[in-house]
Amino acid sequence: MKKKIFTSIGLMSGTSMDGVDLSVIRSDGNDQFSSIYDTYKEFDDGLYNQLISLRDKISNSTDLETHSKEINEIEKKFTLFNSHLINEVIKDINEDIDLIGFHGQTVFHDPNIQISKQLGDGRLLSSLFKKIVINNFRQNDLNHGGQGAPLTPIFHNLISKIIQKKFKLKFPISIINIGGITNITQIKGDPNKSMNFFAYDVGPGNCLIDNWVRNNLKSKFDKDGKYANTGNVDDLILNQAIDNFEIKSYETSLDVKDFDTSFVKGLSFEDGCATLSKFTAYLIADGLTKINQKNKVDPHQYIFCGGGRKNKFLMQSIKSYLGNKNIIIKDIDDYNFNGNFIESQAFAYLAIRSYLDLPISFPNTTRCEKAISGGEVFKNF
Repeated sequence: MKKKIFTSIGLMSGTSMDGVDLSVIRSDGNDQFSSIYDTYKEFDDGLYNQLISLRDKISNSTDLETHSKEINEIEKKFTLFNSHLINEVIKDINEDIDLIGFHGQTVFHDPNIQISKQLGDGRLLSSLFKKIVINNFRQNDLNHGGQGAPLTPIFHNLISKIIQKKFKLKFPISIINIGGITNITQIKGDPNKSMNFFAYDVGPGNCLIDNWVRNNLKSKFDKDGKYANTGNVDDLILNQAIDNFEIKSYETSLDVKDFDTSFVKGLSFEDGCATLSKFTAYLIADGLTKINQKNKVDPHQYIFCGGGRKNKFLMQSIKSYLGNKNIIIKDIDDYNFNGNFIESQAFAYLAIRSYLDLPISFPNTTRCEKAISGGEVFKNF
């Protein structure tokens, strides 16, 4: 029996909090996939500043209660921002949309207390478009002993099938996403076999660099690593930071609040960018190496996606720290995928799987007890 092909929108706003990525895909939620449309809309300064300020205020579950009124107000503004973007896209494309996967904006994440708060009102979005909306993707995983992240590995697994078939790559294939946090999905062998892929958060991504730039300039990120490239790495401070910081376990998810920029506060802006970028690169490379050792994997190449792949200083530093000249480092763009929109495409795909009650979380990706589905389905019309 032929499986239904859904047309699904995925909305993703990451830890950089700069705007929303939107993707439209067609998929059966299994092995059929095609990309239809991708776009990005930057937050206006007012919403951007409100989101950053709100996240900075929330350090624990009590803060969620204390700031509940502000959370509700900003959540509505954020949801309406997403709705305006959807409206623009629907006008541009001639597609009948079946589902909307609405990741939302993370303002608090703590798997130890089984809470991950993403702003985004799925019920409101459903009523506005008379479409089925799936959001709150992380909670069911948390309820079943998982870390709530990363959720994209099942989509990375599908990508690896497509890339392997078209470009005849050898396994293992490692897909690394550098967003606010860096995570890796390792596909050890045949992606059609159950549980042949593993995922981990391995370190910071753009979060330290973005935070430093945001607090020192009227800018949101270090485009292409330009500022870092003009600065000088302070090796003494860098080595002290490396010696004093340890990721105790790659079995747990990471949050931007697990890292801070205080150790470079005495440096110039450019030197701070360079030193933070080098520190980030070290932790990513060290994490990748340790994951390879843990899984007894000898990777042939790393395929990078996410905004961090565009930071030339960061990428060159990662390559230098890895040191293995036999490992090929590639952009996922080289394999006909747009590396800016892998996560938004993933949540369009996850929305279909959630609607079909297919698993989106696995013991080898989020450490949940068993393979489970997730996401709340809203049909508010």
